[in-house]
Amino acid sequence: MKHLFKLTKTQYGWAIYDWANSAFATTVMAGFFPIFFKNYWSYGTDVNVSTAQLGFANSLGSLIVALLGPVMGAVADRAAAKKKFLILFAYLGVLMTASLFLVEKGAWKLAALFYVLGLVGFSGSNIFYDALLGDVADETERDYISGFGYALGYLGGGLLFTLNVVMTLYPAWFGLADTSSAVRFSFLSVALWWGTFTLFTILWVKEKPYRKIGTTLELSIIREGVHQYLNTFRKIKKLKTVFLFLGAYWLYIDGVDTIIRMAVDYAQSLHFQQEDLITALLVVQFIGFPASILYGKLGELWDIRKAIFLAIVLYMIITFQGIFLNSVTEFYILAGMIGLVQGGIQALSRSYYLRLIPKDQTGEFFGFYNMMGKFAVILGPAFMGLVGLLVKRFLSTGISSPSEIEEISMLASRWGIASLLILFVAGGILFYFVDEQKGRREILKFQQGGIG
Repeated sequence: MKHLFKLTKTQYGWAIYDWANSAFATTVMAGFFPIFFKNYWSYGTDVNVSTAQLGFANSLGSLIVALLGPVMGAVADRAAAKKKFLILFAYLGVLMTASLFLVEKGAWKLAALFYVLGLVGFSGSNIFYDALLGDVADETERDYISGFGYALGYLGGGLLFTLNVVMTLYPAWFGLADTSSAVRFSFLSVALWWGTFTLFTILWVKEKPYRKIGTTLELSIIREGVHQYLNTFRKIKKLKTVFLFLGAYWLYIDGVDTIIRMAVDYAQSLHFQQEDLITALLVVQFIGFPASILYGKLGELWDIRKAIFLAIVLYMIITFQGIFLNSVTEFYILAGMIGLVQGGIQALSRSYYLRLIPKDQTGEFFGFYNMMGKFAVILGPAFMGLVGLLVKRFLSTGISSPSEIEEISMLASRWGIASLLILFVAGGILFYFVDEQKGRREILKFQQGGIG
């Protein structure tokens, strides 16, 4: 394992992209966009309607990336264009994030459009960022370099978010008129941060040539990529244990990612103050980094399967407690609990999957695993928003009192968050039936030619 001071310039350049784009994940995606969307761009809109709008926007952005994923992955694997496409998607995200500064109050459709395209830029660039890891590090270095990038992402995203929080709490210190102006300038700061630090990746990262493509994208590359994707899917269907795990993973990670993106919107529906929401996000951010490292150790020293189960159960408890959330103190406690397991369940799921797949085909199988991750956060946000709308419509029939309608709106929001329990329970049940020993026997049979 290399020490930090022995990393090459190329490896630093690769890791810095995580530092760069994590600003979008923290300040925009998890932090200020949900708050500003409900209070500013959807001003005057029913809280359950705005929750549904935000949920559908998140689902749409994830769906676009998931559908484009096989083609983009094919280009990443088969053409020397990973860096070019990273730049393309990164600066799409930068441009869309900066554009949020221009959106006027009440223009929720335009805000949602810029956000969806920004999400496509963020998620799309990450596909090529992940694919470049093999170009900057050999097999003995990848775990360390990958972890270093992950650490820089937490640190960079957290530092800029902290600055943005100070801007919103004390706008006069920065020569800004009010909190709304501070939030809008925060979007600009994210675009500047993301765009500027990406330059180090552009200048320092050298991509290994594999297969050159001309000025136009070869259709054969797309056909080969789709064929590879379908071929991998056929293999996974025959490896029943892998197939079962991926089904479980898709369900419970969808719940995890939905909480990341929708927790602030839910708390707003319960009329929590903006300062409390921001503080809770900082709690998640700064507990998350050391906790994810410790949780990885827990899986190593205890049992990885039990540790994943523990995380799923804790998310069930978090969701259940969220249904009855009433005080700021309870909200902070839940934020701390999320910080404890958020990074751990993601890291251990990846490690456990590695135990279930053929060791000589990890790239191919992890390509499918990453695709499942992209398909996550499609069902959860849409489900949460739709359930809230249906409950609100059912319970408010014949009700005209403003106070009663307000109570029904809050109740509908609680039903929306409660719907996520289905994802964790179903994912936990499927994971219970994943048999690692059976999976190893299937791999042995597969490698001997007994399976497809």
